Amino acid sequence: MKTASSAGHDITRRTALGALAALGSAQAMAAAPAKVDLSGKPVKIIVPFTAGGSSDIIARAIAQPLGEALGTSVIVDNKVGANGNIGADFVAKSPADGYTLLLCDVRALAISPAFYKLPFNPVKDLQGVAMLAYSPHLLVVHPSVPANNLKELVELSHRKPLSFAVTALGSAPHLAGVQVAERTGAKWAFVPYKGGSQAINDTIAGQTDVLMNGMLATLPFVQAKRLKILAVSKLTRVALLPDVPTIAETLPGFESGTWQGVLAPAGMPAPVLAKISSELLRIIRLPAVREQLVAQGAEVSTMPPAEINKFVEVEVKHWGAVVTKAGLKLE
Repeated sequence: MKTASSAGHDITRRTALGALAALGSAQAMAAAPAKVDLSGKPVKIIVPFTAGGSSDIIARAIAQPLGEALGTSVIVDNKVGANGNIGADFVAKSPADGYTLLLCDVRALAISPAFYKLPFNPVKDLQGVAMLAYSPHLLVVHPSVPANNLKELVELSHRKPLSFAVTALGSAPHLAGVQVAERTGAKWAFVPYKGGSQAINDTIAGQTDVLMNGMLATLPFVQAKRLKILAVSKLTRVALLPDVPTIAETLPGFESGTWQGVLAPAGMPAPVLAKISSELLRIIRLPAVREQLVAQGAEVSTMPPAEINKFVEVEVKHWGAVVTKAGLKLE
C-alpha cells in the first residue's frame, strides 16, 4: 500500500486539498443563501453506519440545531451495510429536494469504487453539501495485549498472530491497518464487522486484539480504560493526547483518518443547497457543538459544496490507484 516513496505525494495531495478547503470555506461564508422554506416535512439525515460511530455522533449533534434553523424536525436514520454503500445508494436515488441528506465518512465513500461494483456513482450521483469534521484514527488494543507501542505490537504479532477488528471491509480504517502491516511486517488476521461500534465492542470484550477506528468514536473508551491506545494516525501529536506517539514517528509520512461530511442527491436546487450548506457550516461552529466534538478529538474542518465534489474526485482516483497497485480485493 503506501510506501515511504509515496508519502511525499500524499502530503502534497493533502496540502492542495487543505488550501482548496480554506478558500472554499471563506467563499461559502460570504455567500448569502436565498430564502428557502423546508418546513413542509421532516428532513432525514441518513447515516450509512451503525449507531455510536463517528458519523452517527456528528449527525445527532447537528440534528436539533439544523431542525431549528430549517423550521422542521430532523431525523437521523441509520441504513447500514456494504461499508456505507447501501445508505449512500438510498440517498443517491432519493428526490433532490433537500429532505434527504447523507452524513458519512467521505473518504470511505471515495474508497468504495475501488472495491465494489456500485449501483451509483459517488462523483456524479451525489452532491457535496458541507464537510464538517476530521478525526485521525486511533490504534488501540484490548488492555490485556502486552504491547505499549507500535514497535512492541509488531514484535508481538510475530510471536502470536493477532486479530485486527475491521470496521468494514474496504473502509479507511481497514486500508490503514493494511498499510501499517505492509510497512512494518506486522502479522494479523482481519476480522470484518458491519460498523465501528461492533468492532469496538468486540475489542473491548477481548474477542479481537487490535483496532483502528476514528478518534471521535474511540477516544471515550480509551479514556474509560476499556481500550489501550498505542498510537494516533496523524502527522503531529494530538493536543488531547500529548503523550501518545503518532504512527508517523515510526512510519514517516503515515497519516489516515475520517472526513465527516454531508452529501445529497445530485441536482438539488441551488438555493436549497446554499441554505442547507450555510446552516451546517454555521452549526458545526456553534460553541456547544464544536466543544462536544473537540472534547472527543475531532477537528472542525469545513468545506462547502464545490470543494467537496473536487475532494471526492481526487480521492476516488487516488485510492483506486492504491488498491489496484496493491492487488487488494474483498473476499
